Amino acid sequence: MRAYPLVASAALIALSAACSASPDKANAGESAAAADPIASAVAAPSRTPANTARDTYRHPAETLAFFGVKPGDTVVELWPGGGWYTEILAPLTRAGGGTLYAAAPEGRLKTIEAWQAGKPDVYGAVKLAEFPNKGGAKVPDGSADVVLTFRNVHNWRFAGTDNTAEAFRQIYAMLKPGGTLGVVDHRLPEDMDSALEEKSGYMKRSSIVGFAEAAGFKLAGESDVNANPRDTHDYEKGVWTLPPTLTNKDVDKAKYQAIGESDRMTLKFVKPAS
Repeated sequence: MRAYPLVASAALIALSAACSASPDKANAGESAAAADPIASAVAAPSRTPANTARDTYRHPAETLAFFGVKPGDTVVELWPGGGWYTEILAPLTRAGGGTLYAAAPEGRLKTIEAWQAGKPDVYGAVKLAEFPNKGGAKVPDGSADVVLTFRNVHNWRFAGTDNTAEAFRQIYAMLKPGGTLGVVDHRLPEDMDSALEEKSGYMKRSSIVGFAEAAGFKLAGESDVNANPRDTHDYEKGVWTLPPTLTNKDVDKAKYQAIGESDRMTLKFVKPAS
């Protein structure tokens, strides 16, 4: 009978130790999150499940780290579309005292505007601008630390080489000296027909580097973090054959899902400091 109080006492001691250790573990976890603000933004509860499910293809933490994005930066996201990266960049810059611009043609920021109205605590500070600028609100020249564009250069290319060149000139103008341009886009192998750039959604690395360098940028690095060797780049309906669009719907759906999202180049350019 005397053993029971001893067992109970031991259990109480163990429970007490566990409880006293818990705050330390919690504080360690919080410190780790604070030490990696990009990881914290990727894990933000305001992100939608449909978007977080695509992290496995888009590698947002690794991509933003490669581009050197910091919480206190003035960041410009070009053509955010449905706001996949905006869901990460807004809490990142808000927490760090930075500034986030969402810049797109007039009328193409409706998703962000709706989020600002519905979740002002998350998106209220996002500034809206027109890009390419044709006289509307603009990102001030020489104000941005980082400009990011995810899978958009091919869209500019559809409007012609002159429009693409003008887009890169405007990006160059909005960046501070020493600022960074981060580009992710669908990769067209160099040995494939360049005419595919006009309809397939894929772009050659050499083409993007050419537009950037003509505007004054220097290539500072590139990463294979978003590469996909399973992508054959040769679909009749272009890159939209693959997830998430799946233009062919149920036809060969399993095949394209097994390939995953497109093979993408990840290029980092800098505006020379002088």
